Amino acid sequence: MSPLPPRAASASIRMRLRLLRASCLALAGLAAGNLHAQAPAAPPAPARVDEDTVNQIMLPDADLDTVLNVYEQLTGRIVIRPQQLTAATYNLRIKQAVTKAEAIIAIETALAVNGIGLSPLGDKFLKVVNIQAVRQEAPEMITGSAFERPATGKAASKMFTLEFARAQEVAPMITGLLNALYGGPVILASANALLITDSISNLQRIETVLQHIDRPNTAGMKPKFYQLRDAKASDLVNKLRGILTGTLQQQIGSATSYSADDRTNQVILVTDPRQHAFFDDLIERLDRRADPNTRNEVIYLKHAKATDVVNVLSRIISGTNTALQRQGAAAGPRPAAPAANQPAPAVPAPTIVSASNSQGDGNNEFSSLMTVVNDDRSNAVVVFGTSDDIRLVRALIDKLDIVLPQVRIEVVIAEVTLDDQNASGISALGLKIEGDKLVGFSGTTVGMGATGGAVSRGGAVSGSRDLAAEISLNTTPRSRNNAITTQPAIVTSHGKQAKFFNGETRPVVTGTIQSAAGVSTGLASSSTVTQQQIGTTLTVTPFIGVDGAVQL
Repeated sequence: MSPLPPRAASASIRMRLRLLRASCLALAGLAAGNLHAQAPAAPPAPARVDEDTVNQIMLPDADLDTVLNVYEQLTGRIVIRPQQLTAATYNLRIKQAVTKAEAIIAIETALAVNGIGLSPLGDKFLKVVNIQAVRQEAPEMITGSAFERPATGKAASKMFTLEFARAQEVAPMITGLLNALYGGPVILASANALLITDSISNLQRIETVLQHIDRPNTAGMKPKFYQLRDAKASDLVNKLRGILTGTLQQQIGSATSYSADDRTNQVILVTDPRQHAFFDDLIERLDRRADPNTRNEVIYLKHAKATDVVNVLSRIISGTNTALQRQGAAAGPRPAAPAANQPAPAVPAPTIVSASNSQGDGNNEFSSLMTVVNDDRSNAVVVFGTSDDIRLVRALIDKLDIVLPQVRIEVVIAEVTLDDQNASGISALGLKIEGDKLVGFSGTTVGMGATGGAVSRGGAVSGSRDLAAEISLNTTPRSRNNAITTQPAIVTSHGKQAKFFNGETRPVVTGTIQSAAGVSTGLASSSTVTQQQIGTTLTVTPFIGVDGAVQL
């Protein structure tokens, strides 16, 4: 015979080794059967052959081909393998009877431990690849629970869909539990899922871990309701959010939440029951009665008119506010507030001003919250603002709500006929004028006399003085050339205008309208008549000085 080529010789030797190993396996099985037969036993029962039982598997120092041949016999599938695979020596010894499924698990685990992965191709074929590439070669896909499969080292893929946890947050947590040779988890953010390829036994462990991680954040949380007595729920919640920030918020945990229900004035807290004591103490200390930053007050006026006072206050506030804004826009520093004893009110601040300053005398500036409204029915001014606003407004009202000086003005309207002895009606009436001012009059009558404006009466004369009577003294020439037509009198206040009228009201035609009334009657006319005053009107505005002097 001619010698075989080296490759053929190698194949022949490998085949002989396989046959030898198979023979050894068979011999081992027979030996095991003989051993069982020699053992003392009860009367022999009918022999029962279990096709799913494997007596022994002895693969000492076996190569990959031998292991794959045994795997083919156990699974009934044809194994397809590439030329280059990781070479290793397998030592698998199963000395007791096992089921065929258990034997398959043992061989799949031995292959995975040595870097060999299996990828099913239908029901008849299996593809063998290096374990690093098994994820790209379509390994078995587990659609249900991984615990439905026996725990084995065989590579498989499973989709884990999360309900509560975020896939991006969970992936770093479980990466350390996975076999790095399989490439780690694949994050499917849109589906909030993880696609993991690993051994089935490891997939079972990952499934157990995710069952503990993928839970709602409220797990272990309990709600608690705080009924507030004095504070407003929304204000207290805002205060809590300002306090619980930074490191303190991290210690409490992101799952803790608190919100306000203004309808019932309650604070709703959802957190771990172990933190209830912390919030109990914090909310109790914040729910305290405190003076409000703003309040309202009604100031009743005694002498001034409410509408007039409110108009003055509004002009002061708006005017000074505009001046302050211009000054602030000029990039200059804000001027210091004037002293409390200055008569002029301070300018209003564009922002809320606290009720007191460091000097303890209160702030002398109006806040932007201040509002003044007049109530004409009660003649009062309603003020809304801070305590300093009300204090400043009250100080202004005290200076405005005073009794104004009043004056009684008496007027004598007379008709005077001049003659050669008198140049004007003033001199004809005996009045004395110096520098456009009436300084006195003179004359005498029965029981009364006047010299330089000083009137003297006899003992028998009593009663109030009458200016008209004192002017109409029976002295020459008054008895012949003057006649007093009226003597009106009016009482008015300082700076308030007063009017006198002496005359009568007469109808005056102010317009005539002509229109066609008909063919036979011709034009018809109608006149518009209004009542007009005809006479003398005297308008005066008195100004009363601090010494009582009156200027008209």
